[in-house]
Amino acid sequence: MIGDEVSAGAAEPASTDESDRPVLLVIADSLSYFGPKGGLPADHPKIWPNLVGAELDWDVELIGRIGWTCRDAYWALIGDPRVWAAVPRAGAVVFAVGGMDTLPSPLPTALRELIRYVRPPVLRRGVRGTYNWLQPKLSKLGRPVALPPKVSVDYLEQSREALAQLRPDLPVVAVLPSVHNCAAYGHVHSGRERAVKALRAWSAKTSVPLVDLGEAVREDVFSGDANPDGIHWGWAGHTAVANAMVKTLQEVR
Repeated sequence: MIGDEVSAGAAEPASTDESDRPVLLVIADSLSYFGPKGGLPADHPKIWPNLVGAELDWDVELIGRIGWTCRDAYWALIGDPRVWAAVPRAGAVVFAVGGMDTLPSPLPTALRELIRYVRPPVLRRGVRGTYNWLQPKLSKLGRPVALPPKVSVDYLEQSREALAQLRPDLPVVAVLPSVHNCAAYGHVHSGRERAVKALRAWSAKTSVPLVDLGEAVREDVFSGDANPDGIHWGWAGHTAVANAMVKTLQEVR
């Protein structure tokens, strides 16, 4: 549930200096702001959230970080004051997460997240090097994944319910996972199918529409024009996702 701070913030009158345009609130992983050569600022005109905003004539609030799962999206929803400020003006909320959840994670996710805190630096470099060496080899096992489908859906549902308490009429959109050709994950993505099944079942119960990122970007990812890391998209991928997202948002507005 969104906390009392959010409820109080949502009740405050909007500043007279604020734009009257709706806000597209996107809570995302790095797929939403990485291009063919790496990470980009949130206002870059060619990433899909801004393509959608331009098409709809909406402002965009992009909240994201590399490696985010549906769990991280929920934590951002309840903990990031930028989200609280955007919700009252939101025309729609897009949870553009879930792909990371489906990737093989034979080593504990917590280990990867804690590597940056290891001291001294020489030890940190050693731990990171070992992790990066083991990850692609063990990923060929295909499991466990970073977040089981049941857990991913549970966090999405908590997020949907939290928003519904504040804005019952606010459209919410989620996504089906992207595809990848990433050596760091052993070119394995066996967790995607189970996630798609769980997400479709959740969508059928809640009427939350799903944009299929995999369908939109598959050609781009395997074309050689996407990011060389094999997981992030090229510009054609961003354009395809934007087109699919605009279509969905026009149907639910």
